Amino acid sequence: MQAITQSPFILYSDGKGNIFEDTSLYVTGRSGWDAVPVPDDEWIELPQGGQLYELPGRRGIGIDVETGEMRICELGWAVAAFIPPAHTGLYMAAYETKQDAPTLPLFCYTAAGWLNEKIYVPAVRIEKDIRQESIGFKDEQIENGAAHLLEAYPHNRLVKHLMQNCCMTYTCPAARNLSLGRWECPVPVSPACNANCIGCISFQPVEESIVSTQDRLTFKPTAEEIVEFTVPHLETAPFPLVSFGQGCEGEPLLMWETIRESIIEIRKHTAKGSININTNGSKPDAVKALCEAGLNSIRVSTNSARESVYTPYYRPNNYQFNDIVESLKIVRSFGGWTSLNYFVFPGMTDSIEEYEALRKLIKETDLCMIQWRNFNIDPDWYLGKIGVMETGECMGVKQMLELIQEEFPHLKFGYFNPSIERIKGNFEEDYAH
Repeated sequence: MQAITQSPFILYSDGKGNIFEDTSLYVTGRSGWDAVPVPDDEWIELPQGGQLYELPGRRGIGIDVETGEMRICELGWAVAAFIPPAHTGLYMAAYETKQDAPTLPLFCYTAAGWLNEKIYVPAVRIEKDIRQESIGFKDEQIENGAAHLLEAYPHNRLVKHLMQNCCMTYTCPAARNLSLGRWECPVPVSPACNANCIGCISFQPVEESIVSTQDRLTFKPTAEEIVEFTVPHLETAPFPLVSFGQGCEGEPLLMWETIRESIIEIRKHTAKGSININTNGSKPDAVKALCEAGLNSIRVSTNSARESVYTPYYRPNNYQFNDIVESLKIVRSFGGWTSLNYFVFPGMTDSIEEYEALRKLIKETDLCMIQWRNFNIDPDWYLGKIGVMETGECMGVKQMLELIQEEFPHLKFGYFNPSIERIKGNFEEDYAH
């Protein structure tokens, strides 16, 4: 993709669903609380599956084409981009928030601009895997696949939840892929959680100004329900992977006994594929028990490698940051694959302090992979909630990626949990075609 040689122009919305460019202003990006110029070589065309958002109650901040000074675009509301999975944003949309502006819903808000009849975003493709590309989802095939699974497992509550809620209502990419019989099979197991994440996508207190993006699982699946549809998936799917812990549930380690029973039973029937857990890593002893049963990989979610930033966001109950570090160490001690589900927030993630903490964590845990995920949250709301008024010196997300990769050449970068084929060494070439 050809690099551009000048900054794109700022975009604004008229509040009626129409978006325009203002050619008197170059677009800026946001890092922490600050609006900053975006280097020309960090812009890419908005990938397929990306979308533009109007940001009500917010005015975009641009750089005046004539004077080079920063000023507000007063023509309409600010605009941001949703960038699709497999891409990591380098800067957020920069804007000034008016007093009565509503809190933004739980999506990512990447900067976006317009140049030569194209939309540009500051981002990198961090993952080759195409498993969540919009072009790979055909509605008719998904509907047929979902109907087939519901018919094949008429009494399975988990299949019903995954197909009727996740796949057909929320268009969850993992559940849609399950309906198509391919790749990663999602297995939500826990209606409860031991953290109170500010940006929880499945449960928000009624007094909050935002709503969760989906309803949480309301029952505890049995091992029999889990085994019934996961074994056939592992047996027949290309690059198969079973993943406990999904966005539509609480913390899967609270159901570790059921998961352990399921893993033991699954492995009685098939040796194929990988068994993964997406978790907050809060119960190292439970993680050890799952590894003993046959868990292959773990993905631990965090907004930071620093306890001082982690704790005010996750608000953990009966566990602490060191438990997640211990969980990663335990999986490595069993020869398992470890990933960080690392929420990227430009101006926090790329701060010097965070960089040093991440380096320490990688070394301490012998980490295998970082999944550089875009943080789906209103930036002002997030920084206010965790009490961060100053974000410190930052290096830029792109430079941080390059420095981490240079220092840890064996550490894999990506966006998705890898299949066993990739884990076993064919990481670069072997991805879903």
